[in-house]
Amino acid sequence: VAGSYRTIFVVLIAIVIVVAVFSSFGLNLFTPAAPEITLPAVTDPAEDQEDQSGQPADTDRYVRVEVTPETVQNVIRTMVPLQPESYFRTITVETSLGDGTMGATVNRVWQDAGWTQVESTWPGGTVEYTIAGDGMVYRWYGGDSTWTRWDQGERDINMAQRIPTYEDVLALNVKLITSTGYEERNGESCVYVETAENELGNRERYWVSVSNGLLIGAETWCGDELVMRMSSEPVEMPVPADTTFTLPDGTVLHVVEG
Repeated sequence: VAGSYRTIFVVLIAIVIVVAVFSSFGLNLFTPAAPEITLPAVTDPAEDQEDQSGQPADTDRYVRVEVTPETVQNVIRTMVPLQPESYFRTITVETSLGDGTMGATVNRVWQDAGWTQVESTWPGGTVEYTIAGDGMVYRWYGGDSTWTRWDQGERDINMAQRIPTYEDVLALNVKLITSTGYEERNGESCVYVETAENELGNRERYWVSVSNGLLIGAETWCGDELVMRMSSEPVEMPVPADTTFTLPDGTVLHVVEG
């Protein structure tokens, strides 16, 4: 009889433990998981262990993080060091012309060692050239033999491309962020951010590439009307060796090293 009571007592304890564990964690089994992405950890490659081939091991360079309205800006900030120092890409920026149609500006962008060259073809066919580096900005148009020059400001290059950047995402009021996650955009895995209407009545959407930390897509909507759409073609890295950043008179400002 004593053995029977002991058995019943042990069973009751087990039931209590199971109920307690289920109460603590069971709800998570029925609640959809928050979206997650895999990001390279911001570490110094020199600190990574090497594999048998002598190459840095990647096993410790990735962390899994959640993307929520409260965390998405920190996630994007973590991705900034992934941005390449040398790359080429083509960006198309469509803007509303006010009559229900969109005008497209195509930007070819070369960036290397702190220098940036932008070749912008406007909707009417005008081609604008901009080179920035070493603290100066140079600008001219197709057919010009002269150029204008001024001291470089923080946003000159973004203005030349007529695009928002990841900095715009970092500057968002977190209270306006309504939706986040990760999704594919132009064939790349991206962190996605959407905002509520701002004081101008605009809703904004951004896509930041997980692989290179660059903003590769953005949209601005006013009600049901698309005001601006920015999209980037795949990034080519690095810029081909011996590419030159040259003024109309043949003056070479920068040469890409091999």
